[in-house]
Amino acid sequence: MPEGPEIRLAADKIEAALHDRELTEVFFAFDHLKPYSRSLTGSKVLAVETRGKALLIHTNCGLSIYSHNQLYGRWMTRKAGSMPKTNRQLRLALHNHDYSAYLFSASDISVLETGQQAQHPFLARLGPDIMSAPVADVRRQIKDPRFTRRCLGQLLLDQGYLAGMGNYLRSESLHVAGIHPDRRPTDCGVEELDRLASSILKLARQSYRQRGITNDLVRARALKAEGLRRSEYRHWVFAREGRPCYRCCEKVIKTRVASRRLYYCPRCQA
Repeated sequence: MPEGPEIRLAADKIEAALHDRELTEVFFAFDHLKPYSRSLTGSKVLAVETRGKALLIHTNCGLSIYSHNQLYGRWMTRKAGSMPKTNRQLRLALHNHDYSAYLFSASDISVLETGQQAQHPFLARLGPDIMSAPVADVRRQIKDPRFTRRCLGQLLLDQGYLAGMGNYLRSESLHVAGIHPDRRPTDCGVEELDRLASSILKLARQSYRQRGITNDLVRARALKAEGLRRSEYRHWVFAREGRPCYRCCEKVIKTRVASRRLYYCPRCQA
């Protein structure tokens, strides 16, 4: 599933294609959404916003299009009149005179009235957004008493805790902060939790700027120059089972937490 940085990158492409342009045609695959096509056609796109893993396209007609990629959804943009070659099912298409934006395979799509977004069941429960929230808000949330007795390996996938976190960011953030995934916030000191908050924001925003690279950038560039594949220099620990930790050379361990794979160093995250 795409995480916060990947959704923001997709939003950037959609915004570049649609922002401040009049929608000439709007297609919805789902029957209950088809009546909105007429209302949205002729409106202008004001902004493309992300909230965690959800995406909102705001228009000047008082309506916003909500979508969540879930596991298989994917946005694509093309020049007007050009359709992507794919076997995926088209769920939503937004066209203007210059560009088209297509959403394939996603099933979680709705149209919301401006001002009603806070009542949406998914948006209403989101925690601070790791792509936009200030570090003070994330630190406060990490220490919130409602969450202190849940292990961080599970907690960091809860979008009500921190919106936009996902599988690779969970492993990477815990590793950089030096915290074992089985520990709970109540088991950690204030400095550790502050370090975790800082690591989460730093890595999420670096991943956005560097197109998914969370590893130390100097190291990543050096490994790339040596001829390593992107998958081999992209992360600190994620997907590096059995390989030496960059900090201590201990072998990285793979486990499963909340039914998802998780990677950590048994020495650096003792």
